[in-house]
Amino acid sequence: MTLRCLGLRKSFDGVKALSSLDLEFAPGRITAIIGPNGAGKTTLINVLTGFLKPEAGYCFFGPQDITHLSAPLKAQHGIGRTFQDLRMMTEVSARENLMLARPRQRGETLFGALLRLGVCNEEWRNYQEATRLLRLVGLEDKASHPVREFSYGQQKLLSIACCLAMEAKVLLLDEPVAGVHPAMANRILSLIKELRDRGKTIVFIEHDISAVREAADHVVVMDHGQVIAEGVPHEILDRPEIMEAYIA
Repeated sequence: MTLRCLGLRKSFDGVKALSSLDLEFAPGRITAIIGPNGAGKTTLINVLTGFLKPEAGYCFFGPQDITHLSAPLKAQHGIGRTFQDLRMMTEVSARENLMLARPRQRGETLFGALLRLGVCNEEWRNYQEATRLLRLVGLEDKASHPVREFSYGQQKLLSIACCLAMEAKVLLLDEPVAGVHPAMANRILSLIKELRDRGKTIVFIEHDISAVREAADHVVVMDHGQVIAEGVPHEILDRPEIMEAYIA
């Protein structure tokens, strides 16, 4: 399904972070959002994922209006995200983080917690799914390790796995390769492309233009809360005025 927004507006202390923004993210495509600091990139992701409410405008996921749904409800609809400041339980293992991220668990309901009907079978399935996801992101050998022992790059891989554990159809990633060494950046970009090939829709904010060239199918350039250019990477990133005014 297509994730799109129409006429989004959001301000902070009178400063427009989003200014009547229209944007569409096609399914099964990797879209990179670039632009200078303060362009509205993270604000857009926060609105799309329910962490901020817009002052005007609409968000749709397929035919459904999801504008005013909370972050947990948007996650239930299949919209997952990562953060620049990674938010995981660092004192428990990687596998436990993924098992806890699984949606609609019987043990989370009062009835399920009291009667435990089917809970053991569900926990075993969640254990197996967590193991599969750790294998997918290349962290299977770290399954039982506490997350506090992970490198920053390994934590970024695990944060993507947590989105997948939540059964996200759309992944919105905030600077997925920032602050990691080149080998880890390549590993993360390869994973992003593999997820696209598996049918996921990927949207990522990034300042590393080489990473955008490597992974993106489509590039959106934002400034002052608006889209000022979009298209395929070689058309957008080879325009000197874009690079000089909005990236340098």
